[in-house]
Amino acid sequence: MTRYKVGLLGHGIGPSLSPAMHMREAEHLGLEYEYRTVDLIDSPDVDLGAELSRLEAEGFVATNVTHPYKLAVLEYVDERSDVVRRVGSANLVLLGEGRRTAHNTDCTGFRAALELFLAGRPAGGTVVQVGAGGAGLATASSLVDMDLDRVVVHDLNEDATSAMVQRFAEASGGRLVTSGGRIDEWLPVADGVVHVTPTGMKQHPGVAIDVERLRPSAWVAEVVYFPLETELVRRARARGLATLDGGGMAVGQAVDSLRLITGREPNTARMHAHFDELIASADRAGH
Repeated sequence: MTRYKVGLLGHGIGPSLSPAMHMREAEHLGLEYEYRTVDLIDSPDVDLGAELSRLEAEGFVATNVTHPYKLAVLEYVDERSDVVRRVGSANLVLLGEGRRTAHNTDCTGFRAALELFLAGRPAGGTVVQVGAGGAGLATASSLVDMDLDRVVVHDLNEDATSAMVQRFAEASGGRLVTSGGRIDEWLPVADGVVHVTPTGMKQHPGVAIDVERLRPSAWVAEVVYFPLETELVRRARARGLATLDGGGMAVGQAVDSLRLITGREPNTARMHAHFDELIASADRAGH
């Protein structure tokens, strides 16, 4: 039986549900599969190249990558998928045989979840994306490919927002613009908001925007999934706004990652059902 040893590199990832999702589905597929988190939150000066080499030496065949390494990890890979070349970030690196190949499954996972969520709503409109980091590159790429009139990106790092607009300038045809640092001016005219920063995670509590500035008809999409009801989602629901939690993207990217790692076809519905079980269990445990 083929054995798979897989990691997850990131900050504050102890509560991640990825190990359970991957290993349960791998068991259904008849695979021997081990998934370990490598939480580097206490290592601010980590050498990513050395970490990848260590994983390779220990027999890891792949590692998922999350905040804050989705951009930095590209310095240490040999090949980039077409999606990674377009987006400029990665959330999966395949290891072994002397080569490291970067992939991005955040794009497909997010877009599938958002399109299902928005089904039946009028096309077009203005969407404000909060966050221009590694995950933000994936979501912006998806938004640019959707039928939207305008996508406004906001980040405290204005150099990052400018770089994002430049990266997708040709694909967006000028529909992707920066907030100019004036997020409060854009929120009242937004048809929807996509939140793509770590704010709201258990290790990064809080809320990144003033939900009260949104119109009653606006929708809010979150990528943080642990907790599933972030403070942003809670406040948006309290106002009666339509909300998409981070579960759809979490499962979608896990499905695509598992497929790339093993070459087998995961059962998406089964993985969604397992994700719901894991969330319910965490809620009962008070996490």
